Amino acid sequence: MTTKQENVLLLERGKTKPPKMYKVMLLNDDFTTMEFVIEVLQLFFAKTAEQATQIMLKVHNEGSAVCGLYPKDIAETKVSQVMSYAIQHGHPLRCQMEES
Repeated sequence: MTTKQENVLLLERGKTKPPKMYKVMLLNDDFTTMEFVIEVLQLFFAKTAEQATQIMLKVHNEGSAVCGLYPKDIAETKVSQVMSYAIQHGHPLRCQMEES
C-alpha cells in the first residue's frame, strides 16, 4: 500500500517540462542580396517563396526578423548551418539565436 506522499512523488516524476525555445533570427547587412536571404529561408527554414519574401522584407526594413522557434540544439544547428552557408557563398549574412 502506498501513502499519499509516495503518490505525489510518483506524479511529480511523471511531469516533464517542455524544452526552452529559442528564436533564430537573421540580421540585416548592406551586402547580402535579398535573393540570397530568400534562398536561405527556403533552404534552412522550409519557408515558401511568399513566406521567405515577407521575412526578408522584415529583415531589410526592421534590421532583423525571426525565422523560426526551436529547441536549443536545433536552433544552434540552424545558426551554424546558415553562417557556414553564407561564408561559403561570400555573404556576410549573420544569424543568431536568443531565448524566447
